[in-house]
Amino acid sequence: MNVKSMIKQLIKKCKRLEGDPHHIGLGMGIGIFISFTPTLPFQTIIAVTIAILFNGNKIAAAIGVWFSNPLTIPFFYLGTYKLGIMLFGNSKPFDTKYASIKDLLELGWDTTIAMMAGGIFLAIPFSITAYFITKKIFITIQAKKRKKQKKKE
Repeated sequence: MNVKSMIKQLIKKCKRLEGDPHHIGLGMGIGIFISFTPTLPFQTIIAVTIAILFNGNKIAAAIGVWFSNPLTIPFFYLGTYKLGIMLFGNSKPFDTKYASIKDLLELGWDTTIAMMAGGIFLAIPFSITAYFITKKIFITIQAKKRKKQKKKE
């Protein structure tokens, strides 16, 4: 399966989500927020748990986590690392081979905390934007579905 068909399937799954657009947007925002943190392999578990706690859509949270994927993770990690060292003044060398939180912890808590802080700082505008965009999309999708149903009746 190629990347284009995977993206089409993901969009199709997203469109099928049911529920209040606020809850779907909240779930997506939570998932994207967590996707910026170096918490592999626990990102989905963390996002779904937070979605449950804040009444967000769990499926949307799990989908949002995939904003970080094998193609984007090296850029996320590098960006969060650079921002983290600017915030904390840490200067350990960075290598994109760090694939999990375990790898990062082996570098030391100062590097891990810097990356977490950088990730949280970067995640805030992206997750807020994702919430509003997703909410608007689902308001539109649901209005179209209601309009179609009224035409059938």
